[in-house]
Amino acid sequence: MTSITKELEQEAEITARVLARVPEDKLTWKPHAKSMTLGQLAIHTATIPGTIAGILATDSFQVDLERFGKPPQPASVGEIMEALQSSVAAAKVFLDGLSPEKAEAIWRLMMGEKQMFALPREWAVRSIMFNHVYHHRGQLSVYLRLLDIPVPVIYGGSADENPFA
Repeated sequence: MTSITKELEQEAEITARVLARVPEDKLTWKPHAKSMTLGQLAIHTATIPGTIAGILATDSFQVDLERFGKPPQPASVGEIMEALQSSVAAAKVFLDGLSPEKAEAIWRLMMGEKQMFALPREWAVRSIMFNHVYHHRGQLSVYLRLLDIPVPVIYGGSADENPFA
C-alpha cells in the first residue's frame, strides 16, 4: 500500500498547514450553536487518520452513540499538532502493514445488531479515513475565513495565497 501511504503523507502536510493557522485564542469559538468549536473540529481533523486506522484494523466497528461526534476540547494548538503527528504515524503503520488480503476483506460498521454498511477495507480507507479528513479540513477553512484568518493553499491557490505567483 505504498502509494496510499504516500498520499496520506501528502495530505497530512496540507492538513498541517490548515491546522497551523488555528489561532490559540479562538479554540472555543464556533460559528453556530450546533457546530463544534474550532478546537474540537481541529483536534477531530488531526486524529482522524489514526482513529480510523485503529477502527479498520478490526473486522467491524460498533458505533457508540454516547461518544460519536463529541471530540474533546484541546487546550492548545500544540496539542492539536502533536495529535496530528501521532495520528498520521499510527495510520502509516496500519497502511504499511495492510496485506492485499486484509485490504480486500469486508469491513462492517455496526449499530447494535444492525449492519449499517459493509465494504472492502481498502474502500473504507478511502471513504472513511481520507474523505473524512477532506470534509473536515474544508470545514476548518470556512471557520478560518469566518474569523478573517488567511486560508492557506490546499489545492491550488486560495483567496489569500497563490502558490503559482
